[in-house]
Amino acid sequence: MPGLLSDALAWAAIVTFVSGALLVRRNDRAARYVTAAAWGLFAVFWLQLVPHFAFEHKSYIEGFLSLAAVPACLYAGYLLYAGRDTLFVLSKAVAVMGVIYLPFETIPAFTLLGLSVPAPRGVLMETVAAQTKFLVNAFGYHPEFITGDQGYLNTFLFMDGDHRLSVSVVLACTGLGSMAIFAGLVAAVEAPLRRKFRALAIAIPIIYALNLLRTTFITITFGKQYFQFFVDEILLLFGSSDPYMVSFFISDRIISQFLAVVALVGITYLVVREVPELLTVIEDVLYMVTGDEYDLRDALDLDAPAGRGGSGSV
Repeated sequence: MPGLLSDALAWAAIVTFVSGALLVRRNDRAARYVTAAAWGLFAVFWLQLVPHFAFEHKSYIEGFLSLAAVPACLYAGYLLYAGRDTLFVLSKAVAVMGVIYLPFETIPAFTLLGLSVPAPRGVLMETVAAQTKFLVNAFGYHPEFITGDQGYLNTFLFMDGDHRLSVSVVLACTGLGSMAIFAGLVAAVEAPLRRKFRALAIAIPIIYALNLLRTTFITITFGKQYFQFFVDEILLLFGSSDPYMVSFFISDRIISQFLAVVALVGITYLVVREVPELLTVIEDVLYMVTGDEYDLRDALDLDAPAGRGGSGSV
């Protein structure tokens, strides 16, 4: 995220979501007010991210989604406040997502009792970078593997003549965000634990494997400048003057982000097959978008599997 303001807003929103989730079974009225406020804070968080994604990160997809999230969050808070109790499930999911993701995003390295404790993000980024290196080498490419600007061993260095081309595995390249989304959704619904674990056992490995293929694809195509097509048009589209970035924009911002959306839709279908209770969340999202009520369970002919595991929820 861009800086301390984003970190503070993110933690404020997630702590408020967690507070609302804890209040649901004790004081419904207080939970409604607190969770509605959490959605308001979440809207502010996404609003201040729009310039970062659109202009600094040069990702129009993420910029558009951040902008769209602002009215969506405000509308979710309004509907919850007005009595749409099913949105407590989505709110709980956001709370779990944040609890999983934010420690990696915000906790730096520190020293405890004389022992150096590495930053969680550093450990994750270096792990994914090392596995990406293995795949890049397996495809016959051998760039130099170096320490990046953030001090982590997560950067690949290619040479194009005398020009240095470096590509780094950052936190957004680890797949953690997508894994946190599915973990939050699965944790939020009331379903037998065994089915929840089965759903996560499907989603997490697929996300992790596809993400490694993504980082390998971007590293090779950018490092070897394989996508130098429509250079002037791509530079204009992304507001850049560096022609060496064209392969990166095409491989990451266009191809990979489009395929990521397709993959998430497919993974969602697989997860819903194991935990049909998640359809409540999808129905709420569709209601916010269209204003119409949907019964996806009947439409998809899905019922909660019977006789598969003991009861319980997290």
